[in-house]
Amino acid sequence: MINRIEEWIDSTNTKYQSQRKSCSVFNSPFSGFYPERFLDDSYFVVVDNIPKPDFPELREVGLGDFIDMKVNGVTYKNTYYVDKDCADDMRLHFHELVHVVQWRLLGVRGFINRYVSEIQSHGYDEAPLELMAYSLDRHYYQGGKPIDVPSYVQSKM
Repeated sequence: MINRIEEWIDSTNTKYQSQRKSCSVFNSPFSGFYPERFLDDSYFVVVDNIPKPDFPELREVGLGDFIDMKVNGVTYKNTYYVDKDCADDMRLHFHELVHVVQWRLLGVRGFINRYVSEIQSHGYDEAPLELMAYSLDRHYYQGGKPIDVPSYVQSKM
């Protein structure tokens, strides 16, 4: 199943490659939180509909609610997708970039395995990877002191 998910992710990222924008546009607002080099190699795509894999195997392992859930953003490797109505939401961009860090640290298989396991065990709202991203985006949104997010996430993994 992981191979199929990764193939779908690669296909999706390739499909939208011409629409990707570099997160380097966030160098100023995210200064002190994300290194410029990290932002240079992270991308986002504004879409009408958030792409999600919908395989019977995913529903069979209990991820149907997650697949059907309305979300404003989703991250696949170093690229994340944001709903066009939320394209200017800096907190959402910050949140999805936390997931880019997680993908890089865990690798494709590690991230997918852990994310699926956490959703199955805890549900989306209590999944530790999500809680980490929400905690950090809240810190940013509330004007918290800049912290090196990649280093912080690494220390908590």
